[in-house]
Amino acid sequence: MNFIKKVFDNQADDLAHLQFQKFSKGEFRYRAIINAKQSKGKYTIVTTAEFANEMVQAIAKKISDEKTNIKGAIISTSDLTGKLDFKDKKQFQGVKKYLIENEMSGNEILELFDKFPKAFFALTFNSNDSQLKIKPKAPKSGKPSSKGEGIPKVNFCRLVTTDAKLGQSFVFEKPNFEKAEITHTYLIDKLVFPQGETDYAKIREIAKRKGKIIRNAIIDGKEVQKEVEFEA
Repeated sequence: MNFIKKVFDNQADDLAHLQFQKFSKGEFRYRAIINAKQSKGKYTIVTTAEFANEMVQAIAKKISDEKTNIKGAIISTSDLTGKLDFKDKKQFQGVKKYLIENEMSGNEILELFDKFPKAFFALTFNSNDSQLKIKPKAPKSGKPSSKGEGIPKVNFCRLVTTDAKLGQSFVFEKPNFEKAEITHTYLIDKLVFPQGETDYAKIREIAKRKGKIIRNAIIDGKEVQKEVEFEA
């Protein structure tokens, strides 16, 4: 289940919290964008970067202990040298990009998530019923929307799958959809700080964002809007 569906189902978890951690108070338009198509049981889901980690986890769970070719990058502000098998390393303004190109099992990928939960996993690989392609670069930081800002290109993550449950989780308004275009606006009006913590770095990390998410969708030509209050 992706973080947007978790929030709308009132099941926000630590992964959902990480999605909002970079945001301050304000209005953030055109976030977590989804362009989806379904034809004869094949789902093509193209999204912005927010869904990358959960897509990687979903496909890694499918291949489990089987090996597959992995290509892409793991991006982190932490130094993972000696902790990660990588082909090359690049660095810019404190952000480190570890280029990956080797054979790994799904469980090995999931172990990396456990070790580096704050890293961004921009990996490309396949399972028996799914093909995942993610651009090997860092996502954009969370900045408030500005006037005149248009919808960004939606081409960061591409998932093609015959797993109906996975495909439908992105368009939960209508499971038997044919075409959907979905954008989200985050309205964050409060930061909920932990009680009793004095370390500013930990306060910033633990603090939850509270507000509303507005989901605007065009599904098979019909406009649908939903909104939900959230704290994550």
